[in-house]
Amino acid sequence: MITAPLSHVRVHDLCLFGPHGVHGEEQRLGQRFYISIDVQADLSAATSADDYEKAVCYGQLCQIAEAVFHDTTYHLIETLAAQIGHAVLAAHAVVEQVSVTVRKPSAPVPHPVEDVSVTVAQQRAHEVGFSLGANLGEREAVLRAAVESLGHYEGMEIEAVSSFYDSAPWGVEDQPPFVNIAALGRTTLPPQTVLRLCKEIEQRLGRMPGRRWGERAVDIDLLFYGERVIEHPALSVPHPHLFERAFVLEPLVEIAPKLEIAGRSIAEALAGMERIAGDVTRR
Repeated sequence: MITAPLSHVRVHDLCLFGPHGVHGEEQRLGQRFYISIDVQADLSAATSADDYEKAVCYGQLCQIAEAVFHDTTYHLIETLAAQIGHAVLAAHAVVEQVSVTVRKPSAPVPHPVEDVSVTVAQQRAHEVGFSLGANLGEREAVLRAAVESLGHYEGMEIEAVSSFYDSAPWGVEDQPPFVNIAALGRTTLPPQTVLRLCKEIEQRLGRMPGRRWGERAVDIDLLFYGERVIEHPALSVPHPHLFERAFVLEPLVEIAPKLEIAGRSIAEALAGMERIAGDVTRR
């Protein structure tokens, strides 16, 4: 599977007493708050091995909420909920989404209400890297349009784009030379959605079916998705040919020289690569 189904882990109405609120009396006297946490996490590794250490423990969620609750006095329960959510995401790499609800039964409002509450939902943003290339048509314009299209999609943010690089064909040599770039960003989209987005942009910009590693109007490869390792006929990340291609590594090293993928330095991989002089040239 490209992604495992996400599991829900919930803590309902953890009761804590503290001095959160705008009014001085709230901060001086304190009051009861009830905190509920709902996380969606990839627990496939935990369930397949029946391994507690790989799971998201209810007790740990309570400890995280309690630590945030007592660390600082917040005026807004919205801020309190957001900070608990941030802490859960930081503590558990398997958590993809977290929703935190804070209820305040004794809120100082001049109306007969049972309580007031806020819910703040957050998603994990994964670092992603792309390699883009073209050797047909208006190559530079098409590559710019491809990067722009990626960045305009909701849930995807492009943070860095390399210079243009001229490169010799790889895999199949009887075709025109390529222009290549690399792009780095962050996304809350699942990996299969990122892949589908890449294919949609390729088609929109004129890519047609052809021979493997052959000429193309545009090619967009997903190089990595956070620290995920995915093996599937439709998608493999990190990209299986990543460390074999200078036209991928050189643009990446330009914009992220300290980047490591699957525990391996891309700068060191590029430095150790045997290359023909001039096979990849920065504009």
